[in-house]
Amino acid sequence: MSLAARRVMFDTTIIISAFLNPQGNPYIALIKGAQFPYSLVLCDQIFDEIRRIFNRKFPAQILNMEKFLARLCCDMVTLTAEDEIYLDEDRIRDVTDRPILRAAIKAGVDIFVTGDKDFLESEILLPMILKATQFIQLEY
Repeated sequence: MSLAARRVMFDTTIIISAFLNPQGNPYIALIKGAQFPYSLVLCDQIFDEIRRIFNRKFPAQILNMEKFLARLCCDMVTLTAEDEIYLDEDRIRDVTDRPILRAAIKAGVDIFVTGDKDFLESEILLPMILKATQFIQLEY
């Protein structure tokens, strides 16, 4: 009997932190999520948000971030205007984060790793929402 990979998505804050500090917990969590028994999933909204932040805060690092993202072996999910609004997404206070939750649900993500309080305090049960340290400690 083979184990199915658990699908995991990382929020923008975790990916940026992983890039900026390759010794920190976000980096360790990202590396764990990119290896079996996990399958990394990202969405175009996360890539767009990372690029906006790097253009504003770290313009000299854009090329290095693009290389970092290109090395991540992941499934990509894209939202369209026809995608349904998730019933409980209003639990996420920041409306700009709601499409990321919608993308995670559309992709069938099991675990969403974030440092964002809006997600962590939302009481949404599926996907499971964890901090990087919680994901590191998680046993399949």
